[in-house]
Formats: sequence, C-alpha cells, structure tokens
Amino acid sequence: MSRCGTIGFVGRPNTGKSSLLNRLVGEKLSIVSARPQTTRHLVTGILTRPGCQYIFVDAPGAPPRTKSVLHRALSRRVTEAARDVDVALFVVEAPRLGPEDRAALARIPGSQCVIAVVNKVDLIKKSALIPFLDRLARLRDFHAIVPVSAKTGKNVDELLRVLRAALPEGPAAYPPEQLTDRDERFFAAELLREKLFETMGQELPYRCEVLIDSFKQEGRLRRIEATILVERDSQRAIVLGSGGERLKRMASAARRDMERLFGGKVYLGTWVKVRRAWTDDRRALRELGYE
Repeated sequence: MSRCGTIGFVGRPNTGKSSLLNRLVGEKLSIVSARPQTTRHLVTGILTRPGCQYIFVDAPGAPPRTKSVLHRALSRRVTEAARDVDVALFVVEAPRLGPEDRAALARIPGSQCVIAVVNKVDLIKKSALIPFLDRLARLRDFHAIVPVSAKTGKNVDELLRVLRAALPEGPAAYPPEQLTDRDERFFAAELLREKLFETMGQELPYRCEVLIDSFKQEGRLRRIEATILVERDSQRAIVLGSGGERLKRMASAARRDMERLFGGKVYLGTWVKVRRAWTDDRRALRELGYE
C-alpha cells in the first residue's frame, strides 16, 4: 500500500519549522536564521521512502498584523499551508505556549488533521516536558503529539511514522530522486537573503530582498547576477559597509553555500539598489514572487 500527501508547517516564528524541514528532507532547502519571519516563500521539500512520499510545505511564521502589502501576502501563505494540505504540523517550542502559538493554531481549520510537534526538546528537562505536553493536549483534539529535536534528529523517525499513518493512500506525485519543486534560481536568492538576515538582523531585518537578475550555466560554472533591494539610501550604506566590505563578505558566504548545494563553481555578482517602499509596491512584489 503506497501513501502520498502534503504536510504544512504552521506555528509562530522561531519555533524551528525551517530547521525541521531541512532535517526531515536531509538537505538545506529552507533558510534558517535566529530572526523571526526569515521564511517568506512557500518551500516544498520532498522525502520519498519505500511505500510513502512526504511532501512538506514550509511557510512563513504567522506574520504580525500590519497593513503592508508584503505582510498581507505572507499572511495568505500561512493560511494556505494550514488549509490546503492533507496534514498540518503545528510546531511549538517547549515550554512556551503563548498567545502567538494559540493564534497560529487558530488558523488551522477545525476539520483539518493536525499533528502537534514539540520542537527543541533537547533544551528542556523531561520533568518540565510532561506537564507541557498535558497543557498542549488540552488545546485541541490532535491526531498525535510528537516531541522532537530538529537540531539533533531525536524522535524524527517517530514523527515520520506517525505522519505516514495519517497520509492518504495514493501513488507518489514526484520522481523518487526529486527533493523540491523549486529551481536553483530560487535557492540562489534565498541563500543570499539568509546572509543578509544573519549579518544585519539587528540593523535591517525586513526592508531588504533579493532579486536574481540573471542565472546562466556555462559548463559547470553558474554565473549569477543578483540585486539586493532596500527602501532607503541609508539602508544601502548599511548593506555595503565600509568600502563595500560587508557586502563582499555576505556574497562570499552565500556563494560558498550555493556551490555546496549546486555541486559546482559559482560566480556571484551583487549590487544594492534603492527601491522605495517596495514592501507596499504590488508590482515589485509580483516581480519578487509574492503576488
């Protein structure tokens, strides 16, 4: 009997949803940062095991209630990941269970099959975990509650076992060797954006974005030209750093990650451009894949 289905990650920011996706698939598909709202796009990760194909959908953490066009687009994506899947994974971080977690859970329709995943259990004592699981169980009639650690891999096989039983019967939707439905151009932008978040999380967290202007393969060399968009001249100066050194460091780190992921040499050219109020510009957001 073969099973195949979609699984959406839902939860407040910084519960480790992207890290869990990467652990489950065994490849770095979703960028990770200590800053909330790092994930902006729906990222699909595909894991094929004998008799079962898991199609994971990572979505942004529940965004703050702001009026920007960007945040409304992110909010729609959170809803899609909660509603338009076969199973929703509600990811929480023990021992925290606050209003943001409850708001994220409220996005999941009552008819949806929900598995609660308690992440980062490597950071909590068992004596504190058990009362937390009891509190969590009172929130909703979950299909199952599974404690895991995305960092160490603890109990991830048990999560896959529980998920398999919850997925519908059916043939695989993708070839067994396929890991994602995204192309290399997408991951090039994401890896550079990850370096922006890592380096400038305190100074410029959400007013920057990456646009891939050109992606060409010349033999084993990938030649990539990328533009970093910011909203003000002062932000451009922050990204560049003194003499452009900060941008060079971020681009070099992103290029090394691209070479590891793509399995070949990468040339990465980067520029920084000011595009005022791009987070409220529908045309810009369509160009960046949000609308």
